[in-house]
Amino acid sequence: MKKLLAMFLSAAMVMSFAICANADEDGGVLMMATTTSTEDTGLLDYLQPLFKEDTGIDLQWTAVGTGEALKLGEDGQVDIVLVHAKASEEEFIANGFGVERFPVMYNDFVIVGPAEPIEKTDDVAAVFGTIQEEQLPFVSRGDDSGTDKKEKKIWTELELDPAENPNYIESGQGMGATLTMANEKNAYCMTDRGTWLKQSIDSENDYVIDIVCEGGKQLLNQYGVIAVNPEKYPDLNNEAANKFIEWITSEKVQKLIGEFGVEEYGQALFTPNAGTDS
Repeated sequence: MKKLLAMFLSAAMVMSFAICANADEDGGVLMMATTTSTEDTGLLDYLQPLFKEDTGIDLQWTAVGTGEALKLGEDGQVDIVLVHAKASEEEFIANGFGVERFPVMYNDFVIVGPAEPIEKTDDVAAVFGTIQEEQLPFVSRGDDSGTDKKEKKIWTELELDPAENPNYIESGQGMGATLTMANEKNAYCMTDRGTWLKQSIDSENDYVIDIVCEGGKQLLNQYGVIAVNPEKYPDLNNEAANKFIEWITSEKVQKLIGEFGVEEYGQALFTPNAGTDS
């Protein structure tokens, strides 16, 4: 009986240690609102298991336009946001909804469409001007995303009103669906390069549109990560949010981001730049 009791107590201790170990490994859940491009490119699917392995935290996300992502943060429905519209991000912080903005990475926007009548160039003003003057078909996201904000900003800076073009339409959808619509209509469209590369190469449908404008200084696409303010929403998982910020801006993960897409697409889909003032 004593031997049986000793064996039982030993087994119970082992089970107890195992349960405690599993509890330590379980870092809870981090809820993030982010843009469709981080999902459409496959970046988050790539990073999620690595973050789980390193921290024990399960990253879950909602991919929407930047405007809607920030609104989810304002409403306290997520712990952290990863978006790409710096002016809106700074306003989010100034209004007390975010703690601090950290640059993470960038890629660039490109304009895609039929090769005629627009020849490939880096002159963004010339491309938008031709589209407006000749009333060429253009599909906009129209969803208050970072891409939509950038596109609208370019029209405004050029003092052009796309609403005067009867062939300018808004999809009201994410980048992937908007690209598909533009291809079906043989129309022009502004997209982040990462989503374009992944979708045009992976798509089962042949793309009749291609890049017609790239490299213009107006086309830089910077991403930033911000923890939602725990003083405004005390029940948020701020500890996990801070761990994610530390993790994604670390040298190790920045290197991984810089390598993402190279093997499959021949070039990185994002360029890491944590620690800059971008």
